[in-house]
This record gives sequence, C-alpha cells and structure tokens, in this order.
Amino acid sequence: MPEGGRLAGLDVGTRTIGVALCDAGWHIATGAETIGRTKFAKDKTRLEAIVLEQAVRGFVIGLPLSMDGSESPRTQSTRAFARNIAALGLPILLWDERWSTQAVTRTLIDADASRARRAELVDKLAASYILQGALDALVGGF
Repeated sequence: MPEGGRLAGLDVGTRTIGVALCDAGWHIATGAETIGRTKFAKDKTRLEAIVLEQAVRGFVIGLPLSMDGSESPRTQSTRAFARNIAALGLPILLWDERWSTQAVTRTLIDADASRARRAELVDKLAASYILQGALDALVGGF
C-alpha cells in the first residue's frame, strides 16, 4: 500500500459492489456508494471514475473466506475480480471479510433500520467495515 492517500474499500458481491473511502491520513473509512453490477467493463469504468474523482491510491478488497479460513468459489471469484482491476495500476490488498456483512447487519438492526433501508446500506457499510479493519491494522502495525 502507498504511504498515505485515499484508499477505496470494496465489498464485491455477485449483484453489487459496496464502495467505501478513507481520508488521506487513513483514520476513518466511510461508506461511499453501492455499484449495481452489470458487465465487468461497466463496473471497471465506474471504479476508474471513483479513482479519478477521489484521488484513490489503492484498493482494499474484502476476501470472502469460509468460516474455517478455507477458500470457496466466491473467494476465487473475488481473486479474479482483483486480478482484473489490477489493470488500473493501483496496489490491491485482499482483506479477510468473514464478519463484515453480519456485523453491519446487526448494527443496522440494532439501529431499528427497516429491511429496505438495510438492503440499501449494507454493501457500502460492509465495504467501510472492511476498509476500517485494514486501516486499523496498517496504521497500528498489526
């Protein structure tokens, strides 16, 4: 990862890509948007636009490992996605995301968010959770 500068966190799903961004000092991650997946070329074009608009210097991509730490077809799909966006020329960090969606969903339920509101927010907030975990480890030296 570069030293400083904005990073984008990605929660790559089969239907959506949750996007989060952090500040240049790597203190806090914030959910930015949810991209509805279509063809990879369109998804990549939107990510390129985010990189340019937000001066992104690297990606943290949630890696969906199984609960026992093994890889699954979804893990392989995410690795393929990462290989494909490597063409953007930015560094990529794959980050364990096993608990991200569950943690965010629990938080939204505790906040009494409706089912529709949870569906609207969960992907970008999961991306934020993934990115914040990576930031904490990178800044804290874990």
